[in-house]
Amino acid sequence: MNPFIEVENLSFVYEDESDKIPALHNVNLKINAGEYVAVIGRNGSGKSTFAKLLNMIHEPSCGKIIVDGCDITDKNISDEELFDIRRRVGMVFQNPDNQLVATIVEDDVAFGPENLGLPSDEIRRRVDGALKTVGMENFSRHEPARLSGGQKQRIAIAGIIAMLPECIIFDESTAMLDPIGRRDIVSMMEKLNREMGITVITITHYMNEAVRADRVIVFNNGEVVADGTPDEIYSNKKLITDAGLDLPQCAALAQELRKNGIELDGACITPDKCAEAILRALSKKEVRDE
Repeated sequence: MNPFIEVENLSFVYEDESDKIPALHNVNLKINAGEYVAVIGRNGSGKSTFAKLLNMIHEPSCGKIIVDGCDITDKNISDEELFDIRRRVGMVFQNPDNQLVATIVEDDVAFGPENLGLPSDEIRRRVDGALKTVGMENFSRHEPARLSGGQKQRIAIAGIIAMLPECIIFDESTAMLDPIGRRDIVSMMEKLNREMGITVITITHYMNEAVRADRVIVFNNGEVVADGTPDEIYSNKKLITDAGLDLPQCAALAQELRKNGIELDGACITPDKCAEAILRALSKKEVRDE
């Protein structure tokens, strides 16, 4: 399978940093179309810098970023080609207020398609479809400023969906939301990936969100230190500790139960997996007690 996004020897140094320590150093990654990938790491690990490079908000100090066969770091790339890449690889930021540009919800969602020069009936179709996808079709005539943080983030996502992207990068997009808002946005990510086939890359410091992805990439000190399934990543306690991260809540619970003599099998990284492992352990104990 050809990768949709391929990163080769990617490095980045912030020009205003006096020590010139790279925020990213020699990163090599491939992300296939249709994957649901979580990128994790402590503050300053390079994960958000990586996200902004994929959308060319930052230009790399060296290395290549290839999107669907197109080298977007090529100095000869045209403005039209770069605009098309940004349409195909959308980005949802931490603060939705930074993405909302209009005073009416449907006008905000229409902003991107209008800039594509699409006919009005196509714009209408895309706006209606995007708002329905994020469950905000009844808010089309509302003012974004009067919406909750979670609702604003849904509108920001709708604006990206209306551009018909093949990949959406969520850069700490749940960080400013309450638990209910975070849950809703993560469910939205899953829907976009599972039902619509959109490649989802989520940059997050919430371990309970990362476990729901198909693949987890761990950054530390500007480098990729691990890449695997959630079970593989969170079963490696030393890796998580060295990266300055915490275990997901369920994995931490399982760890404490094991310390107290309850023999749990598996990674126990989600509530369902943890509950199943506890039931198996209790069943085995009952058999032994008999």
